[in-house]
Amino acid sequence: MRHVIPPAAPSCVPVLGSDAQFPVRRIYCVGRNYAEHAREMGFSGREPPFFFMKPADALVPVAAGHTGQLPYPSLTADLHHEIELVLAIGQGGSRIAAADALQHVWGYAVGLDMTRRDLQAEMKKQGRPWCIAKGFDASAPIGPITPAAQAGNIEQAAIWLNVNGQPRQRSRIDRMIWSMAETIEHLSAAWTLQPGDLIFTGTPEGVGAVQRGDLLEGGIDGLGELRLLVS
Repeated sequence: MRHVIPPAAPSCVPVLGSDAQFPVRRIYCVGRNYAEHAREMGFSGREPPFFFMKPADALVPVAAGHTGQLPYPSLTADLHHEIELVLAIGQGGSRIAAADALQHVWGYAVGLDMTRRDLQAEMKKQGRPWCIAKGFDASAPIGPITPAAQAGNIEQAAIWLNVNGQPRQRSRIDRMIWSMAETIEHLSAAWTLQPGDLIFTGTPEGVGAVQRGDLLEGGIDGLGELRLLVS
């Protein structure tokens, strides 16, 4: 096949303990999937899940033991961190039943859904899409993907984030409003999932602003840590 311009290289995430890479197709994100975070954002209850997307090239992959660079984006004075469990889909499908959903997960990673909160608030006020607040360059830092068989009991795992050594976010994966399996069930009813898709599963309470020079350190039990310096 002849291309009129050189095709872009695929976005990839390193696999823990391997020189292999996980090629990424799409990034889906779940909004307000922890009750305490929903409340801090002014909502409550077990509302139906909703989703938004980020471009695959918004990823900032960080290898195990390394500190990634997170450039402070333009057009904002209120950049927020949101630590999240990320599901890496290895087997696609549509209308996947929750009972079968975790069989479609190839592995797990620690991710950050970085958000231009001031722009998001403005878009909400105007009833406009959030794309400018959520899908900007470098808005999806991610650590290496741990294969599912090596990840341990993710459903009971603790999730946390420190900024400059100070605790910001602390919770557990089992406090999700919609479980990993239920999220896949709902998401696959709207889109046909494919191998290479990533699902950012929502953030717990404690989101807040970061500044240039801040060191972000987050983790999930069984998946290691993600370290980033805001530059």
